[in-house]
This record gives sequence, structure tokens and C-alpha cells, in this order.
Amino acid sequence: MGKLVRDKIPDIIRRSGRTPVVSVLGDSDYRAALIAKLFEESTELSEAGHDEVAAEIGDVLEVLRALAAVHGHTWHDIERIADAKRDERGAFADRLYLG
Repeated sequence: MGKLVRDKIPDIIRRSGRTPVVSVLGDSDYRAALIAKLFEESTELSEAGHDEVAAEIGDVLEVLRALAAVHGHTWHDIERIADAKRDERGAFADRLYLG
């Protein structure tokens, strides 16, 4: 079973002397693969140690940027929407847990 990889991974594999099997996904499959990648990267983030957390957050961010783009949004759009929601509902800084 394959998985979505970053754009330069096939070239990195080729430079190591191997031959990657690569296909380009259509829109629907790409969206589904991005959601699967988001779960994969989120799991890695949840399991990361202190020294790996920043890199894993970066991986999640890269997937989120791709998801925004495939749905026709710029990252600026996403930040504007997030800012408006934060202004209306707050952030998570107070660590409030409703239970």
C-alpha cells in the first residue's frame, strides 16, 4: 500500500540507487490522501518526544497548507478565518477542559 509523500522524496530515492514507483493522484484521491497523511502526521506528533515536537508540528502544518490549497484557499485565508474564530470564541491558552 502506498502513501502520499513530499515532492522531493522520489528524487531522494533515485539518488540512493533505487527506483520509486510513483503516480500522480487526481483531485478526489489527493484530498483523501491528504486527510490520511494528516492522521499519520498527527499520530507521529502525539508520540513525539520533546526534541521531535517542532518537526512534527511542521509536518502537520505542511499537510494543512496543502489541504487549504486543494480546497482553493490561500494560507492567508485560513489565518484570517482562524483569527476571526479566535476573536469570537477564544484560543486554547487557558487550558480549559469542559467535562
